[in-house]
Amino acid sequence: MKFDLIQKDKATKARAATLETDHGVIQTPIFMPVGTVASVKAVHQRELKEDINPDIILGNTYHLYLRPGLDVLEKAGGLHQFMGWDRNILTDSGGYQVYSLSDNRKIKEEGVTFKSHIDGSKHFFSPESAMDIQRTIGADIIMAFDECTPYPCDYDYAKKSMHMTHRWLDRCISHFNSTPPKYGYEQTLFPIVQGSTYKDLRKQSAEYIASVEAEGNAIGGLSVGEPAEEMYEMSEIVCDILPEDKPRYLMGVGTPINILENIALGVDMFDCVMPTRNARNGMLFTAHGTINIKNKKWEADFSPIDEMGITFVDTEYSKSYLRHLFAANEFLGKQIATIHNLGFYLWLVRTARERILAGDFLEWKIKMVQQMDKRL
Repeated sequence: MKFDLIQKDKATKARAATLETDHGVIQTPIFMPVGTVASVKAVHQRELKEDINPDIILGNTYHLYLRPGLDVLEKAGGLHQFMGWDRNILTDSGGYQVYSLSDNRKIKEEGVTFKSHIDGSKHFFSPESAMDIQRTIGADIIMAFDECTPYPCDYDYAKKSMHMTHRWLDRCISHFNSTPPKYGYEQTLFPIVQGSTYKDLRKQSAEYIASVEAEGNAIGGLSVGEPAEEMYEMSEIVCDILPEDKPRYLMGVGTPINILENIALGVDMFDCVMPTRNARNGMLFTAHGTINIKNKKWEADFSPIDEMGITFVDTEYSKSYLRHLFAANEFLGKQIATIHNLGFYLWLVRTARERILAGDFLEWKIKMVQQMDKRL
């Protein structure tokens, strides 16, 4: 993997860069649509490529391991071939899903035993097996196996968990370095900073993660219920420690405002289910605020969904029509809303990049945050 830092913003810590893998160039800042089970929900790959046009998407190790399963993925030649996606893919390690299964898992030094949410069957993830699974999935960027602590979390638990995540990282690196990629292209391993919302733990974890000199680094354990200001504080602490010449990925974040604020702190990569999940519930993000398309006020509004939108749905359909689809429980409504939201998120990070390169990112960010904070 190759990372080139092109320009830093003078008024903030925002950066514009390029990240290149064997599946192409990623321009950062970047938002990665979440393709949990080898699909970005409600979106065809053609729409994803031609209209939303991300350089990279995210797949989910836990879900792909359960279905379609590793045997199918390996026979297909990896996830790229299986889902017909020839651009970059990043996979998480399954640690977050294991965290979310708190009633159905047991964490020990060796790894995590958990029950499938599908059929209740028992499974075991270790740092080594997480590497093997992601080798078989075949993503370009893979995550180290970690424990994501809940919020709130007491200090002693957060500290013990952080140290275990560091020990697991050592095992991930050792196993990753001893196993070759399966499909003829290289893979890159990112470690993950933990430490809950404790400043000293975040500093300690960031220093440890920086010391392993990986090709990129991730920040985990945020956007799990903590106030936004605490998230920003932890991001700033970590970004000030992680090396400048490596990409920084903030996992699972977040709202459009969260993304802009974290870009200003030095984060390069983002993912979140929010644009797709909220779309399926009728919430549309725009540059002028948030729309609940189910509201009666849109019933006879025949203006385009978003005149500034970058996807075909934004100008081909009206707000009135989209509201009707939701009222009639037509799945097309969820598809249209999803394409719009993902298009908006990609427009947001790409415009942020343009503003960093132009030298006026801060002024633009302040204006955008004020506008997007409105309910339309």
